[in-house]
Amino acid sequence: MAKNDSVERLVLEATGARSVTRRHTLQSLWGGYGEIQRVELEAPELRSVIVKRVAPPTRPAKGGAKGRSHARKLRSYAVEMAWYEHFASRLGAFCRVPSAFACRTQGEQWLFVLEDLDRAGYPSRRHQLDATDVQQCLTWLARFHATFLGTPPERLWKTGTYWHLGTRPDEFASMTNRRLKTAAAAIDRRLSSAGFQSLVHGDAKLENFCFPERGASSELGVAAVDFQYVGGGAGIKDVAYFFSSIWESAECEAQAADALNWYFEALSVAVSARLTRSEANALEQEWRALYPVAWADFCRFSEGWAPGHFEHHAYSERMTEQALVAL
Repeated sequence: MAKNDSVERLVLEATGARSVTRRHTLQSLWGGYGEIQRVELEAPELRSVIVKRVAPPTRPAKGGAKGRSHARKLRSYAVEMAWYEHFASRLGAFCRVPSAFACRTQGEQWLFVLEDLDRAGYPSRRHQLDATDVQQCLTWLARFHATFLGTPPERLWKTGTYWHLGTRPDEFASMTNRRLKTAAAAIDRRLSSAGFQSLVHGDAKLENFCFPERGASSELGVAAVDFQYVGGGAGIKDVAYFFSSIWESAECEAQAADALNWYFEALSVAVSARLTRSEANALEQEWRALYPVAWADFCRFSEGWAPGHFEHHAYSERMTEQALVAL
């Protein structure tokens, strides 16, 4: 009861609501690290908020794979809190994320009181995307990358994405693809040495995008959630990973080229106030060249994460081969 009381007190304090009328769990966090709840309110305008409560399980012994995984998860929630406190407000309505009413730490627990995006016009989650849906997600990514182009990742991951080589020694050790394993460090250097660096979302999969109802105004765009792995990097890493989350090989072969063109058109528009045409062209040229490298980087992680079970499909194999030949 004390735990519930502390959450409710924070919600009431942050929102100015008169009372909490209902709480229900929407999902558990990965690995049993907490839960996400919708909290319904008695308030003049605000009907509900989302509370993300991070309460890690008992700390495993230091060192070893479990210890490293635990430390990485704890760091990810500290990064997410820093993201909401210092970066999220720079995006505005053109690149929608939930507003944060409050972010608090209590020992090794984190509490986030966030805007309920369902109530804000983004109640739909998609399992399959049409062309417009893909374009909306890519436009969101382009605007995100443009906003944070050249931004130092202070308080965030130095290198964003949850699969970054430097944070995944156990997966690297488990790799059986020796050619890809040998090239892993060079792939990482190629991405980290890009002249144009931004912030990356770091987990830009389909499940982390929220959509308006079908038929709603296209001006709403999409919204995105889950900022535990925001950090520095070339934005094209988010794009390749997003494609991997929505398409199998044949769909990638048929649609990725046009989708990339859409992303770079949206990026060109989004950076136009900051970069000259020559600079924008150089950005596109560099990130297009890094597209196969970004695929190879994610495939490197996946191959070590599920050795003997992960299978590259034909498109990811082709992209990885392009990256390896070009190193």
